[in-house]
Amino acid sequence: MLDDKNPKRTSLEELGEFGLIKHLTKDFTTKQKSTLKGIGDDAAVLDITDKKIVVSTDLLIEGVHFDLSYVPLKHLGYKAVMVNLSDIYAMNAIATQITVSIAVSNRFPLEALEELYSGIALAAKTYNVDLIGGDTTSSTKGMLISITAIGQAKEEDLVYRNGAKPNDLLVVTGDLGAAYMGLQVLEREKEVFKVNPNSNPDLSMYTYVVERQLKPEARKDVVPLLDALGVKPTSMIDISDGLSSEILHLCEESNVGCNLFEDKIPLDPTVISSCEEFKINSTTVALGGGEDYELLFTIDQKEFPKIKGNPNLTVIGHMTDKNEGVHLISRNNTKIPITAQGWNGLSKEEQ
Repeated sequence: MLDDKNPKRTSLEELGEFGLIKHLTKDFTTKQKSTLKGIGDDAAVLDITDKKIVVSTDLLIEGVHFDLSYVPLKHLGYKAVMVNLSDIYAMNAIATQITVSIAVSNRFPLEALEELYSGIALAAKTYNVDLIGGDTTSSTKGMLISITAIGQAKEEDLVYRNGAKPNDLLVVTGDLGAAYMGLQVLEREKEVFKVNPNSNPDLSMYTYVVERQLKPEARKDVVPLLDALGVKPTSMIDISDGLSSEILHLCEESNVGCNLFEDKIPLDPTVISSCEEFKINSTTVALGGGEDYELLFTIDQKEFPKIKGNPNLTVIGHMTDKNEGVHLISRNNTKIPITAQGWNGLSKEEQ
């Protein structure tokens, strides 16, 4: 939400498109050796030498992917970068550059975009990526953000979705469901605010889940971790749309089935307590919640001793022959078919 108490509102018309880009990107510097030319010409120039290029793009639209009534613009800028970097790390690659394009309506002054770009700048600095270009234009429907992430890896290091084999172990980083529960808390407080604009919510007990929703972290650490452990996944994907959807993607692309064990799914204690408060099943949240931006991957069974006991990694199941199907093995040992329950950006109900 824009701060109505802030008296300074610089119209974007005053700067024009090129003036705006120059203003918003004046403090960005290039750090990657592969960036020969960044912002300031008709196109960026990259020199990758012997490595393969990995490219991913995401589009975020106000009212569909984010709600500015409770999402601070700085957090939005940071998260928009994370969404894209996560896809690069899911290829077992290192992110190196981003481009940022935005469309905004005239309700956004320059100061609002400065906030957005401060989050983008923080993400670029933290994750050591260069901003090398983009575009700005006007919008009649609020704010739209499109970010493209570029990464690189040696060909032999790249991991795709289609390499899983029967008996491979299914592994996930971190814990699941927190981002979805953070969204539930924020949506609830938004409704309370509508009824009582003077309410001052205490979100201290929800800090972890709210932060996972507003300021997620892409798992940059996992690529060098797996390399140090001497483990190359057979397939990998990031968890943006929910665990169930991502498992189905891996199974479809790799032509295998899967057994996922309910009691192995990693959940933070605050997720469990939040689920109890909201009367939502925590397994359902982990399967369908999405926006965790953890990495889900498969490894050959012989690699298990290398990852055993690592606090960043949890074995949650194993792959099977395709004809065995894709199942959740419940705590009482019941086999339940897994269906896609996660986010669908084209669903009318989601909009």
